[in-house]
This record gives sequence, C-alpha cells and structure tokens, in this order.
Amino acid sequence: MEPQEVDFAHTEGAAKRRREKAMGLARYVWDRGISGQELLDLTDSTLRKLARAAGSNPPSTMETWLTVVELLEQKTDWAQRHPDHPAATPVHRDEKIMWVTPPVQPWT
Repeated sequence: MEPQEVDFAHTEGAAKRRREKAMGLARYVWDRGISGQELLDLTDSTLRKLARAAGSNPPSTMETWLTVVELLEQKTDWAQRHPDHPAATPVHRDEKIMWVTPPVQPWT
C-alpha cells in the first residue's frame, strides 16, 4: 500500500490560518482605501511590502490575496449600507498613494 499524500496547503488548519492572515491584511488594506481591483493590480513586490507593513509575513500564494479581495468586497458592501457608521470610512486613506499610484492626468 502506498502512503496517502497530504496536501498540507489545503487542510482545515491551513485554511483557518490563511483566513486569519487575510483578515489582518484586509483590515490594513481597507484602512488605506485600497479596492480589491487595485490590490490585484499591484506587483508581487509591492504585495510583499504591503503585507510586511501590515505586520504579516507575505502570503506564499495568491489564494490568500484573493480571500483579502473577497473580504474587501464584503466590507465595501457593508460600508455602503451603513455610511454613517465610523467603521465605514477608511481611517488612513491618505496612505493609499504609498501603495497605489494614481492615474496620470493627460495635459489638455
């Protein structure tokens, strides 16, 4: 009999740890006003720096970042339904420019 191969990246424990990491990253990203699409547009190098700035080891796969995007979408939906709640407004929006380069406006 061959021993069963275990995919340690997709065990229940790994999924729980990935979700916990994604929650912390999503909080940091949300507070800077970065959208899910903007996050996905960042380079791998910038994503690693962003994770470190959030106090987390950079995720080894894109799977965690996709979970962050899902969480950001959920938070955005919630914020739109509760616009007067203090948590509906990113508190460090001014730091967004450190991560996301705004589009260059053409000369007219």
